[in-house]
Amino acid sequence: MPTTPVTEASSSPNGVPDSSNGVPEPILLELVDELGQTIGTAEKLSAHQPPGKLHRAFSVFLFDEQGRLLIQRRALGKYHSPGVWSNTCCGHPYPGEAPFAAAARRTYEELGISPSLLAEAGTVRYNHPDPDSGLVEQEYNHLFVGMAQAPPLPDPEEVGETVFVTPAELTKRHDEARFSAWFMSVLDAARPAIRELTGPAGGW
Repeated sequence: MPTTPVTEASSSPNGVPDSSNGVPEPILLELVDELGQTIGTAEKLSAHQPPGKLHRAFSVFLFDEQGRLLIQRRALGKYHSPGVWSNTCCGHPYPGEAPFAAAARRTYEELGISPSLLAEAGTVRYNHPDPDSGLVEQEYNHLFVGMAQAPPLPDPEEVGETVFVTPAELTKRHDEARFSAWFMSVLDAARPAIRELTGPAGGW
């Protein structure tokens, strides 16, 4: 079971820990060094304020049987990068929670999908300021690839829209629409594992 960042608290349906009196508790992220070793915790928003604190994150890439990638447009109510397109799912493990478990948990919470054949796809470290919000993504990101074998049922508070895209369709959409600052970093880092999953015919 994941270790929540607060004691005597339960998680609400959207994964935000709540205290017993119903007041949301601060969400804590796991701070890491350049080798990905845990060195402490920080409140979520403070970790993203300039210049940013290096913290653990994850990114998920799910594909259908035709080798198309499921991408999502982040809900307009998100405090960070609202309304932009990004990979299938991304987020932060709770302190002490395994990245693999967090990736599966959050994919289900946001999209109503339990990933199939979910596998590790390496890590990537990046520093991406978001020009719109002024927040900074200083992340040590664990990558995962897998299959989406059921239609997504997005939580509208988290996800505004979803679509499956081929490589060519993704390129066109990326040229025409706004994507998250971290999207290309995580996609490029995950490509070897994506190619292994989808095969040469997938075009990734």
